[in-house]
Amino acid sequence: EIPPNTGNIMRQCANTGCSLALIHPLGFQMDAKKLKRAGMDYRDLAVVHEYEHYAEFLASLENNSNPAPKIYALTTKANTIYSEACFEEGDVFLFGPETRGLPADILDSLPEEQKLRVPMMPDSRSINLANTVAIVAYEAFRQQGFHTLY
Repeated sequence: EIPPNTGNIMRQCANTGCSLALIHPLGFQMDAKKLKRAGMDYRDLAVVHEYEHYAEFLASLENNSNPAPKIYALTTKANTIYSEACFEEGDVFLFGPETRGLPADILDSLPEEQKLRVPMMPDSRSINLANTVAIVAYEAFRQQGFHTLY
């Protein structure tokens, strides 16, 4: 929903080799001026895929991976802290829109141990989306010994 967050996430993907899947509807146009200023200049360096809906995204995972990767959802409603999960290469992290998080049907489709949260002060709404992406991605890289970032 917020172009600068998406631009910053694109920059993170370009610098880590992660790919970014954007699932519509988006809250902005991909050529939005704010998106360009926040990292769209990394668009050519980042692997970005767009999907019309979540089912299309899931189908792409099943078609391109054998076996399908484990999907982790980041949500303030989870009981498991992100650093307690044991990540493997190829795992997928889902982050929802900044204003409302992931839809309930997506969260309900995943086992509890695949719903993760970043600890924060009680009664806080959430941590910035781009910051959350960085926190979780770098934990996954740390667990893998950062071997793909050398």
